[in-house]
Amino acid sequence: MALRVARRYGAAMNTIVLGAAAALAAAVLALAAPAGAARRRVAHTEPEAAATRTLGSAGAWSAYIAHNATGRVCYLAGQPQKSASADIPRDQPMAMVTHRPAEHIADVVSFVEGYTLKPGSAVTLKVGDRTFDLFTDGDSAWAKTSELDRTIVAALARGATVVAKGEAANGRMTTDIYSLDGFAKALALIDKACGVSREIEPPRHHPPLHHPPHRSRRRPVHRKPPPPKRPSAHKPAEASPPKPSD
Repeated sequence: MALRVARRYGAAMNTIVLGAAAALAAAVLALAAPAGAARRRVAHTEPEAAATRTLGSAGAWSAYIAHNATGRVCYLAGQPQKSASADIPRDQPMAMVTHRPAEHIADVVSFVEGYTLKPGSAVTLKVGDRTFDLFTDGDSAWAKTSELDRTIVAALARGATVVAKGEAANGRMTTDIYSLDGFAKALALIDKACGVSREIEPPRHHPPLHHPPHRSRRRPVHRKPPPPKRPSAHKPAEASPPKPSD
């Protein structure tokens, strides 16, 4: 039952990200694909590309907004800094986060691997010491639930790198390493453009150090010795010498 729900969620997410990714994919793939293939992709996505506007870039990530029949679509996208493709022919891989406020959908995470993934396999993400599994369909991968989407986005916003590992139909593995520099800023841009509010994790405060109570160091008081007593003006009477015994 859980797998069927995940498949339905994935199919819906597939439809969601394809339109938003089209303009970006056309520009990116034009650099990596053969000229004929690039022209076919651009021609196919020209109407969507005309409706897409860049919100800005930060580090390795760019933010966009597009409009279609359902309303605004805001998304960010980034490409890996390093890839180990195991000699698998592939299009340019990319990672995306998408908002569709008119449909009450936000934080949809998708990783486009650029080749046909092995059916039933998972794309594994590693962010810091945390690992997430995405289910696959075709050349892309998604989180199984919206809760997992939000968890992954929060981890990406706080992380330094994300490593994505996928498995091709022939069993070979690919590894893509994405820098997360600028991810949080690009996320803020699409949040603002699509009216998505986000709870920001408060900074962690270290417990105050407990210092021993301050004790003032008193300087020793050097008191002057009392002055010597003045001798009395009256001399005491001298004792009479003892009398000799008889």
